[in-house]
Amino acid sequence: MENNNHNTEFVFAKTNYIFLLIGLAIIALGFILMSGGGNDDPTKFNDAIFNFQRIKLAPTVVFAGFGVIIYAILKK
Repeated sequence: MENNNHNTEFVFAKTNYIFLLIGLAIIALGFILMSGGGNDDPTKFNDAIFNFQRIKLAPTVVFAGFGVIIYAILKK
């Protein structure tokens, strides 16, 4: 005889998945903050790529999103 006791529980709870989605949204926001800074005229240099938003804020937001995802994975 074969024992058909299958464990049908998910690995993560509902709150873990919510934190995962929040972390993904934060990472997406960070990449959106990094975008832009282009110039229509290729002969002119645009200093907008070196502003605070793209150099400091956006990478910090992305790392915060990764931190939220790590927390979601490790949360019991």
